[in-house]
Amino acid sequence: MTDSAAVFRAPRAANGDEAALAVRGLSVEFVTRDGIVKAVQDVDLTVPVGKTLAVLGESGSGKSVTAQTIMGLLDSPPGRITAGEVWFEGVDLLSASPEVRREVSGEGLAMVFQDSLSALNPVYTVGGQLAELLRVRRGLSRRAAWDRAVELMAKVRIPAPERRAHDYPHQFSGGMRQRIMIALAIALEPRVLIADEATTALDVTVQAQIMELLTELQRENGMSLVLITHDLGVAAEVADDVVVMYAGRVVEYGSVRELFARPAHPYTRGLLRSVPRVDRQEATLWAIPGSPPNPLNLGVGCAFRTRCDVAIELCAVERPGLLALESAGTGSARVSACHRREEVLHAGA
Repeated sequence: MTDSAAVFRAPRAANGDEAALAVRGLSVEFVTRDGIVKAVQDVDLTVPVGKTLAVLGESGSGKSVTAQTIMGLLDSPPGRITAGEVWFEGVDLLSASPEVRREVSGEGLAMVFQDSLSALNPVYTVGGQLAELLRVRRGLSRRAAWDRAVELMAKVRIPAPERRAHDYPHQFSGGMRQRIMIALAIALEPRVLIADEATTALDVTVQAQIMELLTELQRENGMSLVLITHDLGVAAEVADDVVVMYAGRVVEYGSVRELFARPAHPYTRGLLRSVPRVDRQEATLWAIPGSPPNPLNLGVGCAFRTRCDVAIELCAVERPGLLALESAGTGSARVSACHRREEVLHAGA
């Protein structure tokens, strides 16, 4: 163990629990023909032990790049990590050796991807892919690995798992393939599971089934769950804490109940306003005006200022840092990157 790992103390989450995973000051950029894209800038997030952290934001906000970096899956080149630490069980994964990363992958950290058809090998049966993982990482015999693969398929509610283990990925529906991906992710009993838009391409009924499955597995195994999504309804249903990202930065963080009830950043408030609600009868659905900024030229001020209805002159010349909300309530860990965060908080959703 390195000296830095020895003195590390896991930060607390918004609910006061210790962290299973902590990201500190993470910055990632991509070198393109047009210039340098700063995809992730100075991102901090904390995943509570045994709880669910939702990472919210529209496409291009940096959610998936953050997850890929945590998992060691960042394509380099063109991507490169310019700063930061990813702490897991006393080890900074960004400075760890390849051997440590391989040991952590699957058993410590695992990931469920959005595109299950691309993530699964099309020329091997799903049972064969599960069994191979168990043979390599657990040292099981062929028979024992196959039996365990069938058990995992049953655990994620694949009908007739003994028969379907012999089928290929293209023979499954999107929802069933996502269940296979979950089975692969939990095969080594990870302590932290990252689900990157795991239900985006599925219909509403199947989405609910997948989320129910993930939360049930979380309760059974005591694992922490990082839910990367742009679906506020899913986050509200299952998350304990929420991180909101915009243009590569964290703009708000807090418990799901506090953040959804009283957002403290104009972008979070805009996201909440854009969701249809049964208690509001509106002729048209509200939308955040404008478009996200060009990641090649984010400027010096707040990246959201051109779309913000409470922006002031200061927003154009000084980027607000993540600061605590003085009036968020006793024991709250609410932070917001907005010069007018207190006013936005009191204005409500």
